[in-house]
Amino acid sequence: MSEITIFLLYLLAGVAFGCTRLPRFAALHNAFLVVAFLVLAIGLSLHGQLLYESVLVGGRFDLSTAHIASMIGLELALIAMIAAIEPTLRGISAGMLLLAAFTALVTFAGDSSTSSTPMIWQIRAHILTSLLSYGLLTVGAIVAVYAMVQERRLHARRLSAVNNLFAPLETTERLLFSIAAAGFAGLALAILTGLTFVDNLFAQHLAHKTVLSILALIVFGALLAGRTIAGWRGKRAIKLYLGGFLLLCVAYFGTRLVLEQLNRSWS
Repeated sequence: MSEITIFLLYLLAGVAFGCTRLPRFAALHNAFLVVAFLVLAIGLSLHGQLLYESVLVGGRFDLSTAHIASMIGLELALIAMIAAIEPTLRGISAGMLLLAAFTALVTFAGDSSTSSTPMIWQIRAHILTSLLSYGLLTVGAIVAVYAMVQERRLHARRLSAVNNLFAPLETTERLLFSIAAAGFAGLALAILTGLTFVDNLFAQHLAHKTVLSILALIVFGALLAGRTIAGWRGKRAIKLYLGGFLLLCVAYFGTRLVLEQLNRSWS
């Protein structure tokens, strides 16, 4: 029941943040804002406690795909709360919370018994760095989708109250490249610590994940270089970012899902 409660709290917070951006609810702006921050704080507390109890099992890290997705959802919710301090970003925060709500539902999905392993602190640091960078780049993917939708609406001259859910396009693009830069640095550190601390990389079937992560790093690096040197923006930048993020999704979740299915079949 805990994950359902978290789902509902995140959903309510997201709707409330969205309502603060709509003119029709201007009279209730402060009330929606208080409700949004309050229920989100409760949801974050419950989500953190739930993950602490389910991931840390007898001094081990239980890192099933479901737990990783839920941990990234917790990070999304936390970033959404921080972003919502800026009024123009509350529409984006609502989108983050919608995704975070669904990740909370999968916390106990699947069989995680094969994923619980003892780890030295270096490996734990590598894993946490990887999750933090992936969560940050996931936020960037949401921002990129917002920017894409916003650009299409502007070109189609669709002007309505829904436009208030979006920050100004220039603000959205600046936010996207700031996230890309921070995510690039985190991903580079995660890859470096993985290559340094993980023994028998190929024997553990992690080669594909490493190669795909490096390819994603190259894509994000090209995006940042293009922005700095040639001033890339708009559709080109958005598509390149989403392409890098897709590579990262396959690296993190595609590889892990395949390995978990193989472990089940072998056992």
